[in-house]
Amino acid sequence: MRRTTGRYSGYIRPFSYLLDLIIINILTGVLLPETIGFYYNIFISITWITIALNIGFYEVYRYTKAIEIFGKILKQYALFLVFSFAYIGYFSKYSQPSETIKYTTTAMALVAAFKFAVFYFLKRFRVVFGGNFRRVIIVGQSKNICQLQEFFIENPDYGYKLEKVFHFDKNESTENIESCFKFALDRDIDEIYCSLQDLSNSQVSKFVDFTDNNLKLLKFLPDSKEILSRNLVYDYYGYIPIISMRNIPLDKPFNKIVKRVFDIFFSLFIIIGLLSWLTPLLAILIKMESKGPIFFKQKRNGLNYKEFNCYKFRSMRPNEIADLEQVSKNDPRITKIGRFIRKTSIDELPQFFNVILGDMSVVGPRPHMVSHTEMYARSVDKFMVRHFIKPGITGLAQTNGYRGEVETNYDIINRVKYDIFYLENWSLLLDIKIIYLTVYNAIKGDEKAY
Repeated sequence: MRRTTGRYSGYIRPFSYLLDLIIINILTGVLLPETIGFYYNIFISITWITIALNIGFYEVYRYTKAIEIFGKILKQYALFLVFSFAYIGYFSKYSQPSETIKYTTTAMALVAAFKFAVFYFLKRFRVVFGGNFRRVIIVGQSKNICQLQEFFIENPDYGYKLEKVFHFDKNESTENIESCFKFALDRDIDEIYCSLQDLSNSQVSKFVDFTDNNLKLLKFLPDSKEILSRNLVYDYYGYIPIISMRNIPLDKPFNKIVKRVFDIFFSLFIIIGLLSWLTPLLAILIKMESKGPIFFKQKRNGLNYKEFNCYKFRSMRPNEIADLEQVSKNDPRITKIGRFIRKTSIDELPQFFNVILGDMSVVGPRPHMVSHTEMYARSVDKFMVRHFIKPGITGLAQTNGYRGEVETNYDIINRVKYDIFYLENWSLLLDIKIIYLTVYNAIKGDEKAY
């Protein structure tokens, strides 16, 4: 099973945050008097990030125009100037408007210079070295297809490497569509662009299913710019409208930060407040009943199908088929203490260390054994969509009764449906609700926990 690796750097945006914060903080010591104080630095750092997240200051993509970046810079500058005046005027006796304007203008000029430098460096880097690119194919034969093809060819600085154009129409045979899918897998294609007016509804569905199950990004060229759904996202490559199929809230930087901060603080609370004393106690009970390690380590698939070691308190006697055979009701491998900790979900608590390490989130789709993931990926439609976000210790599917052993296809299909709903409708309040229901069900006792 191939996955989308993403030929772009995930460090560019964090580096931009850090560099800008360094600039605005260093300049306070150079251009403003010492009487301003340390608290001003804290204030401007928080203010800068808050403004940036709200206006999308760091949401600059390979298809973003320079004029759009300039507009973001002007918005950031105006709001940052207002908040700087507000703080100095209210909390500080220092009141030299000209010095404040000089400071914010200089800081913004340096930030803008570095922002444009990185923007144009990446464009040049893509042309000269061929890096930071995405492999794409186009499907269809309308006028828009020719325009997009020319756009990719004539604009290598955008970082799209067009591998092939499939001239499909609504009467295309299934064999030709399958050959397109094979090409996408063999060439490790990242994104597929389809013309809606050239494909039938059934063909569109096939492309949707294929990209969902193989972690490819699917984008549409709309017919006459028709808006098909409120959930679809419009972007423009030059003057060509492009629709993104799925809008994932956790793709937004602000939401990622909120969820990650919540995950870290909640996990530290559990680790310090519960695991610090519960682990030694369980260690004694587990060792008394059977020989072997306290913790059970197993390979699972996480974000973008990446494998990681998932940790649990050991609830079974050591056996050679632990990574292959799913636990079932009245499984003889389960120990007495193991049956209790599985029923109360205590065995899952070490996964809070996985959260701290960044492999998991507190709430998300539950990860499966690698062997089972590969099996479900082949047999369950849209199963791979779950891997667009981090797996969780608990999830929406689990709080709705779909946990424990997968007894029928109905169980896994409904898990996937709940996981996709969560992925497309995430909010912090939803996470808190799922955590509450998980604790409630654990206290009540869930007969499917085994």
